Amino acid sequence: MLVRSLTDIKGTDADVEGGNWNSRRLLLAGDGMGFSLHDTILREGTTTPIHYQNHLEAVYCIEGHATVELVPSGEKFEIKPGTVYALNLNDKHLLHAHVDTRMVCVFNPAVVGNEVHDENGVYPAPAQATS
Repeated sequence: MLVRSLTDIKGTDADVEGGNWNSRRLLLAGDGMGFSLHDTILREGTTTPIHYQNHLEAVYCIEGHATVELVPSGEKFEIKPGTVYALNLNDKHLLHAHVDTRMVCVFNPAVVGNEVHDENGVYPAPAQATS
């Protein structure tokens, strides 16, 4: 059984800074669960281009307010506490944080822990990530 708290993660290698966001990675590939679980803060006033080509992601908002904008269609979805969205088609999108926004994110396959978005908003494929 694994038991971790957010305070266990803060300030460690699993506390990943991404500029527009800070991702505290509670479960990672090395934990053997088949998915990773992140507590992520999006910073107010930021727009983050994301295109997870190698991962599926589900996101549950617990604090704040953001908008997900699909690219290239421009379709927008308001994200507030209690809202979940799933990028089941590896959807290319922009994430606009209107205020500091806290999300719980689940990735499949699991991330290793050191991933940050590349210039196209992509995390590397699991075999390309290093610990």
